[in-house]
Amino acid sequence: MTGSDERQTRIAAINRTIAGKILPRMPEPGNWPTVIPGLILYRRDWNYLSENCFYPPAITAVIQGQRNSFLGEREYHYEEGECLVHSVDVPSVNYYTKATPEKPFLSVSLQVDRYLAARFAREIPPVSATGAEPETPENISIAGIDIDVLEAFSRLVALLDDPRSIPFLAPLIIEEIHFRMLTGRQGKLLRQVNTAGTRGNRIARAVMWLREHYREPLQVEVLAQTVNMAPSTFYRHFREITLLSPLQYQKQLRLHEAQRLILVEKQYVSTAALAVGYENIKQFSREYKRFFGEPPSASTTRARKTFFGPV
Repeated sequence: MTGSDERQTRIAAINRTIAGKILPRMPEPGNWPTVIPGLILYRRDWNYLSENCFYPPAITAVIQGQRNSFLGEREYHYEEGECLVHSVDVPSVNYYTKATPEKPFLSVSLQVDRYLAARFAREIPPVSATGAEPETPENISIAGIDIDVLEAFSRLVALLDDPRSIPFLAPLIIEEIHFRMLTGRQGKLLRQVNTAGTRGNRIARAVMWLREHYREPLQVEVLAQTVNMAPSTFYRHFREITLLSPLQYQKQLRLHEAQRLILVEKQYVSTAALAVGYENIKQFSREYKRFFGEPPSASTTRARKTFFGPV
């Protein structure tokens, strides 16, 4: 058996262990937050289920199955044994190509702790022998997961069966995962977004502002000034990283939150529209239908067949 075969065998064994621990905690498809801060379990049961999602920066281990994601015009494919890293909050359209009730798609996701990522980015020298590495506009990275990272995820999931140990051991394992990711093959992406002054860090700060203030009227020039960038430079880099203009990004934030209010909190369409910053209900309905493929009134009556990441 070659070294590559041994690695795949080991990863498959760890994934089976993780699957055995998380499946009983997910009796049906959905996103399942846990008592460990930032740790979320995902289950999907149907092939080609399509969903519009907004996911926060996270490190995700795919435990079983396959998923495709569209970010703008870019398509990403990832499957069991791979690790997905989001560096900034980005909207995506996902579908699953290997998922059945008997063998669902499973993944385990840990939201990036910006404090930890920034601390390690500051204290640990870049892998490159030449020092600082050139930035890239990528906001997502997919690679074969390091066994050390997967084993750390396995130990973190195992703590769910030992709640008394969570306050003492979970922070240590979460710190280990961040350390291993920052020093591993996908560390560059996390480093450039969490290092003060970099282009990626400035756009990440702008994204955080938008997520907190998406209900307010947006002045791109003022937002650019907030992160110390010229408006034209800010606009270009924002679009490179998020694949959307600032206004498009704000609109999608509003629409996703409105959909959540309608589907989950059972709010009236007009109430949801006003809550996310729309003053014209007809305009809201047009943009909602254009984005989700159905009018908001239809969302209030149909069975919920999609699952949404946090907004």
